[in-house]
Amino acid sequence: MSTTSERVPMVTLADWVPGPKQGEWTYSDYAALLNDGQRYEIANGVLVMAPAPDGPHQDAVLRFAHYLLVHVEFANLGKVRVAPSDVELSPNNVYQPDVFVVLNPHLNRVQEKKVIGAPDLVIEVASPSTAPYDRLTKYETYAHFGVPEYWIAKTDPRTVEVLVLENGKYRSLGVFRGQETLPSRIVPEMPVHVDQFFA
Repeated sequence: MSTTSERVPMVTLADWVPGPKQGEWTYSDYAALLNDGQRYEIANGVLVMAPAPDGPHQDAVLRFAHYLLVHVEFANLGKVRVAPSDVELSPNNVYQPDVFVVLNPHLNRVQEKKVIGAPDLVIEVASPSTAPYDRLTKYETYAHFGVPEYWIAKTDPRTVEVLVLENGKYRSLGVFRGQETLPSRIVPEMPVHVDQFFA
């Protein structure tokens, strides 16, 4: 029998945090929270806390950000940001994607403290503790608010699924691994092999 300390930390309801009732949280409530070192998001008005990322997760985030900086920001195509950076899709849907891209035509969405509206590309590095949240809740919300491309990366196995928005729903272009490159519509012809995103 496992103890609490041996269990995999999960995305949990942050019911202990002082504030409005669950289901009624907005960005203004969220922005007023004291920094307690935790990572919070709002999903349909519900405040949730994500577990602290592990080493392989952080390594992957750094590599995705590095290659996107080179092929997007340094190429003057747009802006790249990493968590913790708020994306306010609506007042009651506020996320901190692991990595995201806002292309030049949408830079008016980028403000000093947050992005208002959908990024052009969102990348979530899923772990066993966050995979259902990334594949269900965030998947549906990102589609609803018009994020054109969503990558779900997994450090074990080392894969990246590329999802593109078509008629309001995501269509998978496949799960890519090893020496394959990603068929991105937002960052086309990025010559980076999937293995390069992982330590």
